[in-house]
Amino acid sequence: MSPSVMRGLFAPVFALAVVLVPVSAQAIEIQRVISKGGIEAWLVEDHSLPIISMRFLFPGGAATDPIDRHGTANMVGGLLDEGAGDLDSQAFQSRLADESISLSFSASRDNFGGNLKALTRNRDEAFDLLRLALTKPRFDTDAVERIRAQILAGIAARTNNPNQIAQRTFWAATFPGHPYSRPREGTAESVAAITNVDLRTFVTRRLARSELIVGVVGDITPDDLKMLLDQTFGDLPERAEAFTIPKAEPAAAGDVIVVRKNNPQSRVLFGQKGLYRDDPDYYSALVLNHILGGGSFTSRLYDEIREKRGLAYSVFSYLLPMESAALWLGGAGTENAAVSVSVKLVRDQWASIRAFGVTEDELDKAKANLIGSFGLRFDNSAAISGMLVAVQRRDLGIEFLNERNNLIDQVTLEDVNRVAKRVLDPAALTVVVVGDPENIDATHTIGEDG
Repeated sequence: MSPSVMRGLFAPVFALAVVLVPVSAQAIEIQRVISKGGIEAWLVEDHSLPIISMRFLFPGGAATDPIDRHGTANMVGGLLDEGAGDLDSQAFQSRLADESISLSFSASRDNFGGNLKALTRNRDEAFDLLRLALTKPRFDTDAVERIRAQILAGIAARTNNPNQIAQRTFWAATFPGHPYSRPREGTAESVAAITNVDLRTFVTRRLARSELIVGVVGDITPDDLKMLLDQTFGDLPERAEAFTIPKAEPAAAGDVIVVRKNNPQSRVLFGQKGLYRDDPDYYSALVLNHILGGGSFTSRLYDEIREKRGLAYSVFSYLLPMESAALWLGGAGTENAAVSVSVKLVRDQWASIRAFGVTEDELDKAKANLIGSFGLRFDNSAAISGMLVAVQRRDLGIEFLNERNNLIDQVTLEDVNRVAKRVLDPAALTVVVVGDPENIDATHTIGEDG
């Protein structure tokens, strides 16, 4: 299941007006709520609409799957709302639909979590259904086989998808033998091997109160939330089973891997080692990336590759800090004849910024854009509850949302150019090309048959 899957039965109704202006202009008031049972949640209280949105997270996702059963966390995410307690799949789904409740679960490499949205009048029913899903999942055979079939169909469909091929190839080459190298959704073989015991084992090992992270937005008071936290999560085990995901360093630095496909266009994915979220230089790198490739129409990559030369229909870069690895990634889509030149221009920009830095004007515009656009991330309750959870997961502090723009504003030209010299390494860029590129010097070539 996709991490972003939501039923969204009443999406227009769920929009909250709590933050429709930049954060710097209107602070978000976050309350730390702790239940009698010791369960903590962060709450943004808003009674302007009769709606509640909650995001919750458990550390430990697909990277904790057994090596021969990867895809287990993802499969659990697709099954928790397919029957629980005395309710089979049809009955459970009918209750959700009848009460206009949106409930979903998903797994990333590092986490497992879910989203809940409900009208205030259906609040108790919504939280009780979530309780059942987490503590009494059924995993009935018919539901398991139906979800397994859906996952296998998705895996088969992605087999010939250039974007998916590029992703799989890049991760496998970058982290060979590491849990991050394995696709989150699993493979046809591993998904076929997952048993009911595997699904229940994941639930008992991973879903516990000790590291539960909760963010809530909407029409609920702290006292009511305390009660619901204990009622919903109180029956979970106190502690999850300990796990360790070893730190990983990119292993294919500088490689150019071509996966030959008879397509008129190529998909290009490139990346190198990045910065962890707690690195003191992270905000400087964030500004630097905006200038390099994260600023859409204003970035150097866009200007040099698309605007000036028309070589690519898309080009971008972004930072990806994970729990056990950090990457600086980017991508482009271009005609086969333009791949070689486009890749060279990416390396050239990597090298140019590293050698000569950025200008004061570029810095000022990037900071203004990053600061001005931040509030746009909070235009609905789900986005806010998701951010509350992300901030807790990264241990950024309860005042982060109101301090983040100041952190960006404090970045100096010296900071950005120092980080460029420290981190950017054009020789270390790993490049994956899926298509039939012309005149490209590949270190590895994979034919049509893989």
